[in-house]
Parts: sequence; structure tokens; C-alpha cells
Amino acid sequence: MEAILLVGGQGTRLRPLTISTPKPLLPTAGVAFLAHQLARAHASGVERIVFATSYRAEMFEAAFGDRAYGVDLAYVSEDEPLGTGGAIRNAARALSCGPDDPVLILNGDILSGHDVRAQVKLHEAAAAEVTLHLTEVDDPSRFGCVPTADDGRVTAFLEKTPHPVTNQINAGCYVFRRSAIDAIPEHEVVSVERETFPSLISSGAVVMGYVESGYWLDVGTPEAFVRGSRDLVLGALASPAMPGEPGERLALAGARVAPGAVVRGGTTVGRGAVVEAGATVIGSVLLEDSFVAEGATVRDSVLSRGARVGPGAVLDGVVLGDGAVVGPGNELRCGVRVWPGIKLPPTAVRFSADD
Repeated sequence: MEAILLVGGQGTRLRPLTISTPKPLLPTAGVAFLAHQLARAHASGVERIVFATSYRAEMFEAAFGDRAYGVDLAYVSEDEPLGTGGAIRNAARALSCGPDDPVLILNGDILSGHDVRAQVKLHEAAAAEVTLHLTEVDDPSRFGCVPTADDGRVTAFLEKTPHPVTNQINAGCYVFRRSAIDAIPEHEVVSVERETFPSLISSGAVVMGYVESGYWLDVGTPEAFVRGSRDLVLGALASPAMPGEPGERLALAGARVAPGAVVRGGTTVGRGAVVEAGATVIGSVLLEDSFVAEGATVRDSVLSRGARVGPGAVLDGVVLGDGAVVGPGNELRCGVRVWPGIKLPPTAVRFSADD
């Protein structure tokens, strides 16, 4: 089976992490986020993947080459953003399958444990044009709302409606019949969510919904990115690409965690990163060459490459860009983002009064 992997977005919600690195290449539980998708795709029977690239397109081939995690890889870039449908159509020129064959479409910012083989099996049994993976959420108003009939056939596709009629949402993994991809207009901006899916449904084409509410996460925000990495380290979602066994922390080669440090809660300590004695790091992502000094506390945060946290500083739900420095005694909370290279002097920012 072949697949198309959509990785063209700029990842603006994850800045400053994505200023220098595309979102799908951000280290997640010790490897690039896409490594987990490639390994899971291979385990699901995918033999070849076409990357639909745009933003920093050259970095994807440099990262993975022509084969990785058991999957052959090809790369197709778009000069101008073409939307989800346009990107799929543009990438399809690198497919080799026939018109009736299934093509798996994956989104480069979704972490999912659903059964892809079962989704493909439903698609083929129903002779569908498209089969969507659907999951159930508490607040469907933030997503594409997708009601289905008793037989699983999709009856409507309502993109981000304030009055959802079901808690089933579009989970971002599709199986297309190859001929349905070829029917998308070439060289045009097309949204599968707003144009392709509603058009197929209204025309009477068979569009199926595969409902499975296992592990699913859109990692498009810093909070979700940290959660995804943490869940992989803790083993809440299994991944063949994990560079170590599940546990309270994942320390990569060259990382140094002092015996007196507390590092747990699914934390990743990247290559060359240092956590000094007396420091506490909970549920966070420390990228390569980052540094946490004695007495500092880091919780639910991301320290990008070379970022440094001084003695006694507190970070809670914070993102530090490449080379950012937080001086001693600072207290950063509530989603604060520090841009690359910024240096905060001692006790420059606090959310509470000094003791």
C-alpha cells in the first residue's frame, strides 16, 4: 500500500520551536515526530510514502533519505500552498498504484494509535471512494464534525461548526480510492474538508466513517506537543520508533542527569543535555545541549537546543527557543514563550512575590 504524508504546514502555533525546524521534524520522545508515523505506517502494511512538502521542504529528505523505518520514500513539493486537497493531488503524481487501489493519507501533526488495517478493510469492503478515521471528543466544535448513518456511511461534513450534531470528528487520516484523488483539480487550491468531502457526499458517492476512539492527539500546540512526547515516553501510546523502553524518563546518549536530580513524568533528556543535582524536571522535553541548573524547576515545558535555565528558576508550561537563557530566580508560567537567543537577567520576570 502507498501513502501520502501531508507535511507542508509552517507550524505557526508551535513557534518559536518551528522557526528553524518544521513541526513534523521536531524531536518527540527522542526522535523526529515523523519517525513515529513512519514506523507505525510500516507496521500497518504501508510500503511506500510520498511526502507532500512545502515549508523547509529540503529538510525532510535530508532527515530521512529514500528509505526509513522500513518504508520507501519520495518527495513532492508545492511552490505555493495548495490546501489539503491540492497538496494531495500534487503529491499523487509520484504514486505508482492503479486507479482502484487504496491510498492512505496521513497528516504530519497527528499522533494516533488507531487500527489503520481495520480502516482500510472497511474501505475495501464498502467499495468506498473515501474512508475517514473518526474519533469522539468532548468538544467537537473545534474540529470537523462528521455524522454517520447506522451502516457507517458519512452523511455530512461540517467543518468547525458552533452547533455540532455529533461528537464524532475528523481525525485526519483518510483512505482514498486513487481515482478519487485524480478527480481533484490540479494546480488549484482545494480543501478536502470544505470542498472534496462535501462534494462527494452530495453526489451520492460512498464515503465511510471508521470510528475508533483510541489514543489520538493533534500536536499542533506547545501543550499538546509536550503531552505527545510525554505519553510516548510513558508508554500510553506504543511506537516502534521509540529509542528506549517506556518509563518515567528517556535519557538519550550523551545526556547527563545528576544523581541528585528529579527527572520523571515522561521527560525526555536530549543528547548533550544536562540536569544538575537538586533540579526538578517533570513531564518536559529537553532538546540537545539544553541545561537545567541546580535548584531549578521545569514542568510541562520545552527547552529547545542550547536553552539554559539558571539556578532556582521556575518554568511551568513554558517554551524556550534555541539558545534562550533564563537567569536565576525567574518564574515563568502560563504558556510563556521565549524567542531564540533571548536572555532574561536574574529575577526579571515573576508571577508571584518574593519570599
